[in-house]
Amino acid sequence: MHLNNFNISRLPRILFGQERIDELPGLIAEYGQRVLLVTGQSSFRNSPNWDALTRSLEKKNISWSNVIVSGEPSPLLVDEVVQRHLQDKIELVVAIGGGSVLDAAKAIAGLLPHGNSVMDHLEGVGKGIEYHGPALPFIAVPTTAGTGSEATKNAVLSIHGEQGFKKSFRHDCLVPEYALIDADLLTSCPPNLIAADGMDAFTQLLESYVSLKANPMIDALAWNGIEAVKQGFFDAWSGQEPQASDGRAAMAYAALLSGISLAQVGLGSVHGLASPLGAFFPIPHGVVCGTLVATATEINIRAMQQRQPNNPALAKYAQVGRLLSNQPDTSEQYAFDSLVKTLNDWTEQLGLERLGCYGIKESDFERVVDNSRGSSMTTNPIVLTDDEIREILQRRL
Repeated sequence: MHLNNFNISRLPRILFGQERIDELPGLIAEYGQRVLLVTGQSSFRNSPNWDALTRSLEKKNISWSNVIVSGEPSPLLVDEVVQRHLQDKIELVVAIGGGSVLDAAKAIAGLLPHGNSVMDHLEGVGKGIEYHGPALPFIAVPTTAGTGSEATKNAVLSIHGEQGFKKSFRHDCLVPEYALIDADLLTSCPPNLIAADGMDAFTQLLESYVSLKANPMIDALAWNGIEAVKQGFFDAWSGQEPQASDGRAAMAYAALLSGISLAQVGLGSVHGLASPLGAFFPIPHGVVCGTLVATATEINIRAMQQRQPNNPALAKYAQVGRLLSNQPDTSEQYAFDSLVKTLNDWTEQLGLERLGCYGIKESDFERVVDNSRGSSMTTNPIVLTDDEIREILQRRL
């Protein structure tokens, strides 16, 4: 086996399995007596787990404050929370929620020791001041299975609208101390959220697997994650027990692996487009991934066949096509066709909407294409032309 050089950056300590949420109070106690709990608006706070957590903290004489994150976090939200709690001597930040909650908390943990604005460090739109840390210790507890933020150093922040952006505050010291993944926390997720988040996780796994920076270690993790999606996604989405319980566990695992994978080797054209689309229009990130991944995959394959027929990503796409179609011995072209067909079928079955449903028009394409060549697009397995990127948008309008 020939192995090229590769790097693996910092990962959290991972606690995975049923009833792991019961371990959270003990973990919190290891870090001190003052904790900031960052949650979503209702699902976890309305569950028995919230009452059990807060009672346990009170028994341990741990004081806590709660910040609620509703929707995708903005730099203004992060700055306001930091200023509000700057003098509270917070010793630990804990995020319990979806990717937006985790991203907001990650940024808050990074800035509470310093008190400055996240705009000082936000890539591409901030002041360009290098962040050196330290950050407060941070524990991530995902309640959805999509972004994999529990395993990354990225805090994605957004401003929506005509001059909007979707950018990352990132540093190795923002990686959570612990990622606590309890699939039972996904029970409250409605089918549409399972669908969008699941397509996000799958897209991250696929794009990592074929990334220009791919390496054998991350290939193994991404492949295992793709297998988990195949086994569990539609069971989780259907909500029919007992299969749904195993499906949620599979998707929680897949999302974790997607976060680990993307943090190490980057993503591709779908996420390159997701950044401007999510900034300029009110389209959920998972919906962007779900509605674009089949077409983006098809155009990537076509571009490589035309310009780089020896690109190793082609064989990887074929492997995924054979896996998802349960046809391990098919030709490469048949595997490509099967992969694209399967992904299109998933998009239709899950009811993921087209771009036009969110006010996107053909006249917007130029602006989206111009803003699509961020960090994710740089690790796409082939450089797509503007016309090819525009075609992805056109076919999903």
